[in-house]
Amino acid sequence: MSGNGSRYPAVQGCECARPRLNRSANPVMMTLMVDTKMSKSAGEHWTCAALSLLGWGVALTRDGLERTDILAVQTTGDRRMIEVQVKAASGLSDKVSWPLGPNSQLPSVSDREWFVLVMLPDALATSPRAFIVPRDHVAAAAWISHMNWLTDPSAELGKRNAPVDRARVLAPVWSRYENRWDLLNGSARAAPVLLPPEYRDLAQEARVGLPPQHPWRSRLPEW
Repeated sequence: MSGNGSRYPAVQGCECARPRLNRSANPVMMTLMVDTKMSKSAGEHWTCAALSLLGWGVALTRDGLERTDILAVQTTGDRRMIEVQVKAASGLSDKVSWPLGPNSQLPSVSDREWFVLVMLPDALATSPRAFIVPRDHVAAAAWISHMNWLTDPSAELGKRNAPVDRARVLAPVWSRYENRWDLLNGSARAAPVLLPPEYRDLAQEARVGLPPQHPWRSRLPEW
């Protein structure tokens, strides 16, 4: 517990805002009163705290850097630097999904680009969940998930027409990335692909495929 009585650790480089609480609720099960913007802020600050506890020096970019919410540097070893984009969603069930539009489907420009997908609980007594995913894996999964849904031959004709920039990916797709903070210690481009095995088959189907300019179009990794 920090000196101000909060159960959230202070994070160097992050100005962590306190969550808005429902004061009329049971104090043991106080619920978060969040809108979309507050969820994003909560996810970013929680990720800052987690990285700090793992020995990273962190700083929020405050929307000043495209595709990056957090810059971090290791405080030991070779002082590796990473760029992190955070996506936060409320809830902990398998029905939770994250919107992953055109910017999320762009390929990486370095081996330091990561997403942290955060699931925020409804009660402070419960911990958030996090999935640590290389940018190229996110781009592939967003495209594959949406295009498979859009072109599903069993779907009623004309009922599915949302463009790929409306892609959303459900939590179970990322299950093997949960709490894989250790991946940040290496190159994002060398990280193991932990997507569902069937996504590799879908990536090779003409009706699904991969995003334009995606590096896996020239060489699809095994997983």
